[in-house]
Amino acid sequence: MTTPDQPGRAPRRDATENRAALVEAAKTVLQQDPDASLETIATAAGLSRRAVYGHFPSRDDLVREVVTAGAARIAAAMPTSADLGALPPAARLAAIAVTLWAEVSHVRSMARVAIRSPFIESVAEVFAPLRAQVREACALGIAEGTMRDDVDPATLGRLVEGACIAVLDEATRSGTPDESGRRMVVLSALGMAGIDWRTAMLSEPIAPTTTVKEPA
Repeated sequence: MTTPDQPGRAPRRDATENRAALVEAAKTVLQQDPDASLETIATAAGLSRRAVYGHFPSRDDLVREVVTAGAARIAAAMPTSADLGALPPAARLAAIAVTLWAEVSHVRSMARVAIRSPFIESVAEVFAPLRAQVREACALGIAEGTMRDDVDPATLGRLVEGACIAVLDEATRSGTPDESGRRMVVLSALGMAGIDWRTAMLSEPIAPTTTVKEPA
C-alpha cells in the first residue's frame, strides 16, 4: 500500500522484460503463422502459458497490442496533409497507397491479422487520420470531375480502402514480388476511384533508388 507521499512501485525489471519478450515473440511468430497459439508464442518468448496471463488476459489482448503498435508505426510513416497538399487527387491516393504498401509489404501476414475482427476496430481508430486524407482526396477528385461521382466521398474512400486490402490478400496468398505489389495497389486504388489503369500508371510515384557510394 502506498501513501500520498510515496510514488507507486515501478514494475519489476524481469516483468517488464517478459512483457517485451512476449510482444516481440508475437510479432515474429504471427508473421510466420497468423493462427499460432498462445502456447507457441509463449514458448518463443521463453515463458510458460501461465506467465503470459500475468501480462495479457487473453491471446486477443496480446495480439491487439502487437497490431495496434504496428498500426501506429505505419500511421506515423504516412504522408502528412502538408506533403499531399500540392498534389492532384489521383496523385494523393497513389502516394498514400505506395507508402502504405512500403510499410506493410514485409509484414503481410501480420497486416492481414490486423484487419480481422476483433482487432479491426482498434486499428481503425489509429488509422482515422489516414482515412480522412483518403476521403478528402476522393472529395476533391469528385468535385473536379476526375473520379467517379456515383457514390459520395466517404463511400468511395471505403471502396478504395477495400481495394488496397484485396491487393494485400492476393499478394500474401500468391507471394507477389514487392515491386509488382506496389504497382497493383496503386492501380487497384485508383481503378476503384474510377481512373483507368493507363492514367493510373502515370500517377504512380517514382520508386526510390538507392545510391551506391564509390569507395574512397
